[in-house]
Amino acid sequence: MSPRSARLARLSRSVTFSACHRPREEAPSPHCAPRKSLSDEENLKLFGKCNNPNGHGHNYKVVVTVRGEIDPVSGMVMNLTDLKEYMQEAIMEPLDHKNLDKDVPYFSEVVSTTENVAVFIWDNLQQLLPQGLLHKVEVHETEQNVVVYKGEETMGK
Repeated sequence: MSPRSARLARLSRSVTFSACHRPREEAPSPHCAPRKSLSDEENLKLFGKCNNPNGHGHNYKVVVTVRGEIDPVSGMVMNLTDLKEYMQEAIMEPLDHKNLDKDVPYFSEVVSTTENVAVFIWDNLQQLLPQGLLHKVEVHETEQNVVVYKGEETMGK
């Protein structure tokens, strides 16, 4: 059997966590300019029923995909046990059974939308995974609503 050239593969693993939040526009501008907090009426118009004064919860499903060369010795892109441990530290420990707005410092300055939950998870995983391995993070807020984040910062101009 002849040696093969390097093969790329994607490996995905999912976890589910429960958390509550109340998306409200109260955060400072990401461009450092102070932003006035929206009134309750303005928040209701922007976020609808999700802006319930007592918050609301979700059972979020997160799918993390890594991409890399298949190791010729192990036959793996990465060890699933390692990926499971990274996801435990980056997702489950900071987010599971938490009030995102009150228990997670990141969301004291960032609106707790699913898009921002995906960015939070991406940033946490980037600190743990080997460089260049993380491919995408999918956050399923409901069966119908899914956010996919691949580390992009802006759309460009």
